[in-house]
Amino acid sequence: MANELSTNVEEVVQYIVINSGDEQFGIDIKYIDNIVRMQHITRVPKVPCYFKGVINLRGEVLPVMSLRIKMGVPEGEENKDNRIIIIKMDQHEAIGVIVDSVKEVVNIDMSTVERTSVESGTQFVTGVSKQKDSLISLLDLHAVISE
Repeated sequence: MANELSTNVEEVVQYIVINSGDEQFGIDIKYIDNIVRMQHITRVPKVPCYFKGVINLRGEVLPVMSLRIKMGVPEGEENKDNRIIIIKMDQHEAIGVIVDSVKEVVNIDMSTVERTSVESGTQFVTGVSKQKDSLISLLDLHAVISE
């Protein structure tokens, strides 16, 4: 009986919930290196429009991109809630992603996540999770930060 229970253990993953436009997105916390307030971004010529430029974070120069522009959502007004989330993935250099705001950290039971298909036009989302009264679209960071 104990073996039967151990094989049914659900995988629970921590996600940080962010707002971008009117949508809520989840970013797997294992990829988040840091969350910093908005700061001066130095523009870089001849880069895709979603790249806003670079920042100097404790002596390290990091590229910064707008999640809104990358996802095809009109850019909003900059405000005090905007944050730059520093993402570090195995095969990529660290990159900053501008989001409208950071809400909370949630534990998501991966067995309850509804998968999405690329055909539905959601190439940046791997699935959707229902948390309390809201839906959280789980971001595919590989798709978001790839060129």
